[in-house]
Amino acid sequence: MGRLDGRIAVVTGSGRGIGAECAKLMASEGAKVVINDLGGSTDGTGAARIADEVVEEIRAAGGEAAANYDSVADPEGGQAIFQTAIDAFGGLDILVNNAGILRDKTIFNMEEADWDAVLNVHLKGHYCCSRPFAKYIRENNRTNCRIINFSSTSGLFGNFGQANYGAAKAGIAGFTRVLALELAKYGTTVNTISPGALTRMTIPLREARGQQVLETDIDSGGPQHVAPLVAWLASEDAAGISNQILHAASGMIGIMQQPRIIKSFRKKSGAWTLDELDDFIPQLLEARQKNDEAAQKTGEVIEV
Repeated sequence: MGRLDGRIAVVTGSGRGIGAECAKLMASEGAKVVINDLGGSTDGTGAARIADEVVEEIRAAGGEAAANYDSVADPEGGQAIFQTAIDAFGGLDILVNNAGILRDKTIFNMEEADWDAVLNVHLKGHYCCSRPFAKYIRENNRTNCRIINFSSTSGLFGNFGQANYGAAKAGIAGFTRVLALELAKYGTTVNTISPGALTRMTIPLREARGQQVLETDIDSGGPQHVAPLVAWLASEDAAGISNQILHAASGMIGIMQQPRIIKSFRKKSGAWTLDELDDFIPQLLEARQKNDEAAQKTGEVIEV
């Protein structure tokens, strides 16, 4: 008996990498899964029906799966992905927004097309796929559903040469916070995953830095280390856990801070003067530094 028996899931971008591992694990736990993938290259160009390969693998293992080849980057595609779940399996309980592309350049060289393409697939893609599912949840009062979004340390921490990707991934964290509030009354949880994995998107980045990627590296740091956390969040065990940012990479799981005011001052009257800010801004920065130091200490990896 699997933890996801009777559940219906959509995993976008699941023809390869993290998405494929998530879909296969969820199917092995009893979920019926829609494998969505446009089948393009890592920069979003081209198309191929690679979703069929994952579908066949799942079916060969005794699971149930259906393929979809639509793009997440437009509302029509998002609706078609949702409709595939309805037509194939009669409903939808779990949405994993994983699809993504890369067009890394510094802001000096980034063209508008590079910016738009990445924002459209990542941030707009989350909207395009989540909206029809959210409407379905409300209109049918379908409770206990799950939405699992994918952010990145590139957006949560920042990363050189990824202004488009980082902006999209930071936006996804904000999108998750709002969706968690809007869908809470229906018992739907909405969480963010910050993954770290060696995939066809990330291996070239490491190689470009002159680092060799060995098969042992993929064994210890591949997408198979992200999939269990996604499957667990999709399960009944995660009911009530919502609006969290969880990190998974190379056998490590962790939870991230959410934005909070660390320290604040309020004047009794009048606006702040620049001379007053000379005194108080350093106190705020000191509080931030102490908070970061405390988080760094509590965030140290504990071997289990």
